[in-house]
Amino acid sequence: MKLERLLGHPDEPRTVDDLRDRGYNFDPARLADLVAARGWHHDDRRQALPREPPGEPVPGGSFERAVALMRDYAFAEGSAVRAIFAADAPLEGRDMLLIGRFAGLDFRLGVRVTHVVDARRDEDGRAVRVWGWSYGTLRGHLERGQMSYEVRKWLDTGEVEFRIAAVSHRARVANPLVRLGFGLLGRREQIKFYRHTCEVMARRTAAAVAAPAG
Repeated sequence: MKLERLLGHPDEPRTVDDLRDRGYNFDPARLADLVAARGWHHDDRRQALPREPPGEPVPGGSFERAVALMRDYAFAEGSAVRAIFAADAPLEGRDMLLIGRFAGLDFRLGVRVTHVVDARRDEDGRAVRVWGWSYGTLRGHLERGQMSYEVRKWLDTGEVEFRIAAVSHRARVANPLVRLGFGLLGRREQIKFYRHTCEVMARRTAAAVAAPAG
């Protein structure tokens, strides 16, 4: 499409293989310093999921079902963003090509899974079981920063929640049309994505828990 070529840029990836040797568009070692600067967004969204009995996650329960959805990026179903990745690749270190559709145009955005967590923690004197992963943005992405997705179960009450935590800033984009458009629409689309993924996780987790076994 002629307009998409006009809005493209040399660093835009076309396939997952294009991401293999691509570096981050920020310094992960300096993330804490970067986010302290002005202009960075700090987001923390939480969505309640079906409750389980107190104690460790139960087989076929809300926690386990949510983990399966998160592993496959299924929480983005029906959103303006879809992900392409090698399904047989290890989750940690996985390159993902995110295709975001905004204003009728597709933009290809590269990210890499930087960290996977599977642990029991103590937070504010309460034990919580956590599973999740984080990704960092690669060169050519319209944003720079890090996003984390987690499913968490509070062991004392059985409450289960899905959490999105992100720190982000607009990347330096050479194309003035893309820079203007993302400046006008980017934050709105970001918040819309958070809201959509929380709704999908709640709906699909509840449906998976309610489905008959086998």
